[in-house]
Amino acid sequence: MEQSNSCTSFDWIEHYPLAVDVCDREGTLIAMNRLAAENFKSWGGTALLGKSVFDCHPPAANAMIRRMLKEQCANTYATEKQGQRKLVHQCPWYDSTGAFAGLVETIIPLPPEVPVFQRG
Repeated sequence: MEQSNSCTSFDWIEHYPLAVDVCDREGTLIAMNRLAAENFKSWGGTALLGKSVFDCHPPAANAMIRRMLKEQCANTYATEKQGQRKLVHQCPWYDSTGAFAGLVETIIPLPPEVPVFQRG
């Protein structure tokens, strides 16, 4: 009996409700979902694919990106622009062999009041 796996044909990243973009070890943007393309529309959206992330950031941010690429470490911060708060999480990703492959950035829109729950 052949087993059907409809999940393998579902492009979940395109339907994921958060913006996700990916760069390689050199900082070249190699992937973005539809929400990331929308977020970066004024910069060119999907036309940014193949471009360096260093061209889109100020010097202080570029220094942080270079450090994350070198040390394979994560960075998380909140930002606010035009009244919209966002949580930005950047973390390393690894290819199928386990080798460091670059960084993934996830951008999460935040409501005005985000509850913080103390656990344990």
